[in-house]
Amino acid sequence: MLKILGPASDSGTLCDGVSRRNFLQVGGLGTGLSLAGLLAAEAAQGKRPSAKSVIFIYLVGGPPHQDMFDLKPEAPAGIRGEFNPIPTNVPGIEIGEHLPKLAGMMDKFSIIRSICDAQPEHNAFQSYTGRNQRLPMPVGGWPTPGAVASKLLGPLHPSVPPYVSLCYTCTHGPYNEPSPGFLGVPHSPFRPLGPGRADLVLNGITHDRLGDRALLRNSLDRFRREADTSGMMAGHDAFTQQALGVLTSSRLANALDISQESEATRARYGKGNTKVMIDGNGAPRVPQSFLAARRLIEAGARVVTVNYSKWDWHGASYGTIFNRQREDHPVLDKALTALMEDLENRGLLEDTLVGVWGEFGRTPKINKGVGRDHWPRVSFALLGGGSLNHGQVIGATDRLAGEPVARPVKFSELFATLYHHLGLDTSTATVNDFQGRPHYLVADGSAPIRELI
Repeated sequence: MLKILGPASDSGTLCDGVSRRNFLQVGGLGTGLSLAGLLAAEAAQGKRPSAKSVIFIYLVGGPPHQDMFDLKPEAPAGIRGEFNPIPTNVPGIEIGEHLPKLAGMMDKFSIIRSICDAQPEHNAFQSYTGRNQRLPMPVGGWPTPGAVASKLLGPLHPSVPPYVSLCYTCTHGPYNEPSPGFLGVPHSPFRPLGPGRADLVLNGITHDRLGDRALLRNSLDRFRREADTSGMMAGHDAFTQQALGVLTSSRLANALDISQESEATRARYGKGNTKVMIDGNGAPRVPQSFLAARRLIEAGARVVTVNYSKWDWHGASYGTIFNRQREDHPVLDKALTALMEDLENRGLLEDTLVGVWGEFGRTPKINKGVGRDHWPRVSFALLGGGSLNHGQVIGATDRLAGEPVARPVKFSELFATLYHHLGLDTSTATVNDFQGRPHYLVADGSAPIRELI
């Protein structure tokens, strides 16, 4: 990780108290100067101009579909749960009673009630890539859409990486966002919240001395020579100056500094605690990450990922599933609708696709601990914005919300829809693995969800 020291009096903060000093840590990219590799990869190929972007919100742990977007009030006791459906602003569509703000703008969303091929274990891989982690994969693994967008589309703005992760590190390793796969380190996400394994300081250069370009260049040369002894800088030299431009650009730092928003705007999203991991191993409940995501999109990021709260509610020691949902649903409801309103008010909604889902669904039967267990047979996804045909429900489940009975949808179709929005044709676009073999962007030759496009 590369850290550029801020001034001793630095009082500026980023999302939920992260300091500017901590922002200038490039976690998750090795030395941080893998940004140079990212820029090199982008320069090596032609990029089509496109302002399309994606915000993906990962609900860690598998949210209960039958208590949120597929309620079954006529189901037998022990299955239907404690919540009632409420009408939305789209006639005929109902959702859970603790999501009233979403109900008021359902015309801007589509609900997929029939995701049919989820994996049964807590593993974020499929949620982030659309691929089954149990099946054979190329060396290095499958890439995420953010890595693909970085590779095939490149940056919208030279000072803003195309792929930014606002994901907090979960102590349960499989919950964490996977690597860029066989596309390699140059297409990793920029992670302002990423953990550091070591701090590499630019030879004592502080923030107030960055204006002295000659001193910075000399300092960087010394750093590079030291790094080269272990081969860390191989292939990156030609783009070092540009990488430092990204690191020191006020555009990226400003995008993450939500203190620049009015108190009223921040209040609309709600507040959370970055230090509290729900149940100890999920992500913190930080709705203002959604605000930071909007600011990043506005600054020029193509793909922004967010992990949000913990939705693994088996009951017993976790507390009843219904009490936990009474806690979590209103916070998500407030933050997600604030995000959509902001995107629309700023003219970004048609170009920005917002996706929300988790690993799998939850059992129809409520267990003895008053919770629901893992249920891979069916789950939901929520899509908003992005010029899609919204205000509809795709797919249906049986009377217990246990099996899809109409229009089953695969994860690969969901991801084909994301790529279609970004302007990538999944029937023709490919990326090469480490051996130079081309691979299509999604499995099974899946096409985008036809009802949405």
